[in-house]
Amino acid sequence: MDHGHGDHNQEHHGGHGHDKHAGHDPEMFRRKFWLSLALTVPVVLTSEMVMDWFGYTLDFPGVGWVGPVLGSFVFFYGGWPFLVGGVRELRDRAPGMMLLISMAIAVAYVASIATALGAFDLDFWWELAALVTIMLLGHWQEMKAIGQAQGALSALAALLPDEAELASGEKVSTSRLQPGDVVLVRSGGRVPADGRIVDGAAELDEAMITGESRPVPRQVGDRVVAGTVATDSAIRVRVDAVGEDTALAGIQRLVAQAQSSAGRAQVLADRFAAMLFYVATAAGVLTFAAWWVSGDLDEAVVRTVTVLVIACPHALGLAIPLVIALSTAVSAKAGILVKDRLALERMRTVDAVLFDKTGTLTRGAHKVTGVAATAGAGRDDVLRLAAGVEADSEHPLARAIVAAADRPAPASDFRSLTGRGVRATIDGTGYAVGGPALLRELGAAVPDDLTAEAEKWARRGAAVLHLVRLDGPEPRVVGALALEDEVRPEAREAIAQLRREGVRKVAMITGDARAVAESVGDALGLDEVFAEVLPADKDRAVAELQERGNRVAMVGDGVNDAPALARADVGIAIGAGTDVAIESAGVVLASSDPRGVTGVIRLSRASYRKMVQNLAWAAGYNVVAIPLAAGVLGWAGLTLSPAVGAVLMSASTIVVALNAQLLRRVTLTPE
Repeated sequence: MDHGHGDHNQEHHGGHGHDKHAGHDPEMFRRKFWLSLALTVPVVLTSEMVMDWFGYTLDFPGVGWVGPVLGSFVFFYGGWPFLVGGVRELRDRAPGMMLLISMAIAVAYVASIATALGAFDLDFWWELAALVTIMLLGHWQEMKAIGQAQGALSALAALLPDEAELASGEKVSTSRLQPGDVVLVRSGGRVPADGRIVDGAAELDEAMITGESRPVPRQVGDRVVAGTVATDSAIRVRVDAVGEDTALAGIQRLVAQAQSSAGRAQVLADRFAAMLFYVATAAGVLTFAAWWVSGDLDEAVVRTVTVLVIACPHALGLAIPLVIALSTAVSAKAGILVKDRLALERMRTVDAVLFDKTGTLTRGAHKVTGVAATAGAGRDDVLRLAAGVEADSEHPLARAIVAAADRPAPASDFRSLTGRGVRATIDGTGYAVGGPALLRELGAAVPDDLTAEAEKWARRGAAVLHLVRLDGPEPRVVGALALEDEVRPEAREAIAQLRREGVRKVAMITGDARAVAESVGDALGLDEVFAEVLPADKDRAVAELQERGNRVAMVGDGVNDAPALARADVGIAIGAGTDVAIESAGVVLASSDPRGVTGVIRLSRASYRKMVQNLAWAAGYNVVAIPLAAGVLGWAGLTLSPAVGAVLMSASTIVVALNAQLLRRVTLTPE
């Protein structure tokens, strides 16, 4: 991650904490800080200026060499990372914070050496040592903060077990797994690779992927994701994705991409940091010249060093990168994966949200929503018999009927009637279940007491199937069932939350018939419904909303919604826990919960607010501090020493870091 100096500077600055080859890792700065602090204490204690302040005297052989010797060691040992960084910035023609720091400590060191040789009357060693030590402390703490924010990546990596147990009982390294392997995941164990359950059933903790706090039931045929935990029983999983192809690896790539991407606010910070170098250099030159002309060369050196120290854009360099790192880490824990920083920044201004219907506002799977029976038959019997007939069918509608029945009737002689329905024998009696094509083939008429109910279901877009009894001279319709794509129970709350966040229009788009679409739209209280839209034409609906002056977020499953996701101001792919590498979306919701869209809006507004606050603080601090450091109020006796300047500069950095940490309080998960 760039730390406020543009991509060109990433090689050697890189947010400090991420490029150990450049010597910018927290552990190195920690060691340098503690040793420099230990050496700074005797330098300060033996300083004539400090002894005069506190009225004590230290006099022993070589006392005059404590400052030059230990101060030089602190300068070269503690200050070396800054000097190297400054030279690189100068070489790359990318002036920034490291060059400012190196200029400040170099000027202080040269002035101190000149004093030791009798050229000046400045007791500067203690301030030089204190300055370097405080700079080291600031860098160490800064990189610790960024490192903690980026812990999301290492935390994700840690979710994968080192070993996997094959179904044969052999234990192998996770890295050696191949697609097709069957692995045993014991109760409490982590799934080592993406795959499907081939034996057993368990509740899986999928919080690391979806942000969902409750375990989710999974059974044979269901897909499971690497890193999730089988909480209550063992399962066997056939591996179909390993290594870089797993959902977890995709999430890691997205988090890393988001944390390294720069938005508009980052570009602004980069420009300001570069500009600040020139402002600080000019201010330093003018300060030195003004005090020198006034006849006070010693004060000219002190004021110049203080200006350069105060101007170090530490807080500015931290203002945006830390917010980026924290916001993407916090969001990843909630199952919100930010691919494009600009998309996240734009989300705060969205005033229209367009949802795809199937798989987004609905589950994308049918559910029995109505059962009707003729006189003399009970609804429970109709459902039990229909489920018995459908028990051996693989059709999605059949599975929905079987799932709705408590105890399907035992059936035999199952036969599939392609394109029409199914038939089977229950207790010696033949039954069939199917739609209009089956009724036409059998010549079965729908009784009047079922017709009205069936027509009502059809008007709202439900699929209607009939149960036909086949014994006797003529087939008889004895019942009917309505099946509809189930609206997600959380969809209604998602729409209510969006309205509370100030979204003016919530709309839905679908390829389904208008009756089906309007039924869902009315149930959810949507403002507008686009129905019977081909996947290729969904982006036109987005464009239409944009032409009306709306800033549109499109929410879809990322498969047939790609053009619309790309056209929207913000594209949000939902329910993509096992397919996170969706190119057309700027934000990916690992969960299928549409309430996550509200979390994206909250995150966008909160992170933008922190960026603006941090930039305002960092810029305002420099505007006030540089003139003060230059000595414009020297006539009133108000001046700053370089060491005090270093303390103020570090304090400014701490304020920015603490303010960014408040992002952890933002609630992103569904309420």
